[in-house]
Amino acid sequence: MTIIYEETADDGPPIPEQRITVRVNGRKVVAEVEPRLLLAHFLRYTMRLTGTHTGCDTTNCGACTVLVDGRAIKSCTMFAVMADGHEVTTVEGLASPSELHPLQEGFKEKHGLQCGFCTPGMMMAAKALLDRNPDPTEEDVRWALSGNLCRCTGYQNIVKSVLWAADKLRAESGQAEEAS
Repeated sequence: MTIIYEETADDGPPIPEQRITVRVNGRKVVAEVEPRLLLAHFLRYTMRLTGTHTGCDTTNCGACTVLVDGRAIKSCTMFAVMADGHEVTTVEGLASPSELHPLQEGFKEKHGLQCGFCTPGMMMAAKALLDRNPDPTEEDVRWALSGNLCRCTGYQNIVKSVLWAADKLRAESGQAEEAS
């Protein structure tokens, strides 16, 4: 195998880094980043949160979907500096290491994943939906996931997984209300 490297001129000034403070999965993070660093790359390569995938770099596939202040955002077209002062949640922040979130359980129980590449983005888009609408219809789920592509499934089991999670979350919420 031959590797060809292109020599680049080093005649320009270095790109200054900018300090950002962002809360990632509940943890305060202060970092120096280049202004052109994408949030997806910050999460994957700086934070080592590899659940955030990049599949297209154009917002078409949704594999990079994370929550920023509770809103589903495609992190492949958002700069890390834009997250300064905000809360970012990745799939790793859905649950504790010893316990699955109902969405993760739903994808397992209803076979909502195949290769798993799109799954973290699907879960994060679904989380944003369930946070604002705890009792979605099938149409609501399909609309919320319409910006996320899966090349392995026919989406039926993904939709079933989200509806299963919604039912479980409502049941848990009802139990919590009864205990109060």
